[in-house]
Amino acid sequence: MSPAETKPFDYLIHNVNLATMADDTDYGIINSACIGVKSGIIQYVGPQAQLEHPEDLEKNAESLINAHNQWLTPGLIDCHTHLVYAGNRANEFEMRLNGAHYEDIAKAGGGILSSVRATRNASEQNLFDSASKRLKSLLKEGLTTIEIKSGYGLDTETEIKMLKVAKRLGKEFPVRVATTFLGAHALPEEYKNRADDYIDLVCNEMLPTIAELELADAVDAFCENIGFSYQQTKKVFETAKQLGLPVKLHAEQLSDQSGAGLAADYNALSADHLEYLSQASIQKMAQKGTVAVLLPGAFYFLRETKLPPIQALRDAKVPMAIATDSNPGTSPAESILLMLSMACTLFRMTPLESLQGVTINAARALGLEKEVGTIEVGKKADLVLWDIDHPNELSYQIGGSNWTRTFKS
Repeated sequence: MSPAETKPFDYLIHNVNLATMADDTDYGIINSACIGVKSGIIQYVGPQAQLEHPEDLEKNAESLINAHNQWLTPGLIDCHTHLVYAGNRANEFEMRLNGAHYEDIAKAGGGILSSVRATRNASEQNLFDSASKRLKSLLKEGLTTIEIKSGYGLDTETEIKMLKVAKRLGKEFPVRVATTFLGAHALPEEYKNRADDYIDLVCNEMLPTIAELELADAVDAFCENIGFSYQQTKKVFETAKQLGLPVKLHAEQLSDQSGAGLAADYNALSADHLEYLSQASIQKMAQKGTVAVLLPGAFYFLRETKLPPIQALRDAKVPMAIATDSNPGTSPAESILLMLSMACTLFRMTPLESLQGVTINAARALGLEKEVGTIEVGKKADLVLWDIDHPNELSYQIGGSNWTRTFKS
């Protein structure tokens, strides 16, 4: 190769062990491997001996990166968060632990509506600054893709403000942000006892405006006995379908409203929480490829006792993803690695399942599985290097991080 010739790769990571996550039954391990990247896309994955110039690696790439026998995984994906909000609800946490009931907290101005008031009053810059702190914590643990929902505005202006902040985070940090419109999250105070009227606002004003501004990649709702009904959720889904936006759903967290089955009927990307998921809805999810997003942080923080039906999901071969559900009220979590440990200890998932849950299955939950989630030729080079002896350590460790470096395409 003459000096003027273009080398095959921009950079080559060598002396590395790969957990490609490209095998549904294993980590997709390749020991003593190399990975070559050109223009942010993976061009080679495999043994060094199969390179064109294995004896002289410099002929293959503009830059060589010696991984010193560490492990490389796909970039981690947090596929369910409420990262943009103002204030916090630590006072409510303390009140509950001192014996206060929900009614007491509500009378004191607490609950989700306290987050709504704070978010409405916050400037776009304030929201960006607070969300940035939370995002930085996640980035230190190998995060390369995150989903961020709106839903603490509950009016058109604030929902737009939240989604703009989420988009800006993706521009100013080395992370891909998928935005989700969650206008049907709760009933705002000005619509008390008028849920149908509020859903009309969501469908007739909020959703069309947000779609026109191209601020949302998907549409979500909270289908629950303390949220919105099956029929109200269906109306939101119908509007999203007309606007060409995929849907997902907060479903079966506190009771079985058949929301997950409804989501599958609309070819939803995911149904999330799922503690009270029925067998009928599991079968619908399996048929439509709807991902089950499990949220152990909320389960832990709320001290829930009803476990999601993990074995039934396994038996039906429904893909299971894991996410932080980072939010001020029920999961103030800023560690994706802790969620792996919780998924194993609380939900009895395996280390392999938990890692799949923040890589390939999380990518599926965002409709991004053709671009990220595994280490394969043709996919984006969103990669994380770890100082570990085996990928199962990522769910074994409690606290701390063995993160070494992130590569973001």
